[in-house]
Amino acid sequence: MTQGPEGFPRVAPVGTDGLLVSFGDRLSETANRAALSFRAAAEAAALDGLAETSSTLASAYLRFDPDGLDHATMEAEVQALLAREDWFAAALPEGRRLWRIPTVFGTDLAPQLSEAAHAAGLTPDAAIRSISEARVRVQTIGFAPGQPYLGELDPCWNIPRQSTLTERVPIGALTVAIRQLVLFSVSTPTGWRHIGQTAFRAFRPDSDTPFVLRVGDEVVFDPVPAEAYAGLADQGPDGGATCEPLS
Repeated sequence: MTQGPEGFPRVAPVGTDGLLVSFGDRLSETANRAALSFRAAAEAAALDGLAETSSTLASAYLRFDPDGLDHATMEAEVQALLAREDWFAAALPEGRRLWRIPTVFGTDLAPQLSEAAHAAGLTPDAAIRSISEARVRVQTIGFAPGQPYLGELDPCWNIPRQSTLTERVPIGALTVAIRQLVLFSVSTPTGWRHIGQTAFRAFRPDSDTPFVLRVGDEVVFDPVPAEAYAGLADQGPDGGATCEPLS
């Protein structure tokens, strides 16, 4: 098995029926790529007894049907799959998409752009360019239904969360901290700085696909003027966003 940073990947039991395959102890592009690729490969390989998979920023979780399978058998299957290739250099899964989401940066709709830009050592205009020119990957879904964590951004965006919570950000808020963006799928308090506002709805409970974005998808947040926001909101839950397959 190819060893990644600090002896990764590592396999650890989770409860009576799960295994956690970790490719790092912190977020990195290679660890996230490995987690997404390995999860997809585990599903495609139809491992004996595999019942469910999910992924985090740097790990893949595999849950097995414990009837007739013990941890030793589960782990042997997983170790054999890990040995097939260098997962840190593996291709990302097929079926990914590129989303372009119109975004109002700053103004009263996203009042913490200047504060976040200052923390990153940038002017507000430079901050908008940095964020909007980045093509960020959906690294994981979590915290709230369908809510994506996206990254990684340039190192200047390794800024901390706030020490106090913003009382509430609206659905569609784009926030930043620790070299990541979060696009809020629900209205909630947060310690992440609110730098952009979209009319995109990442969680659509009445839809056949309530979680719109998928891990591995890529997103570009295209700047639009504040006066365009109302028209985007009138276009429905996509909020003017477009989507195309990635090869």
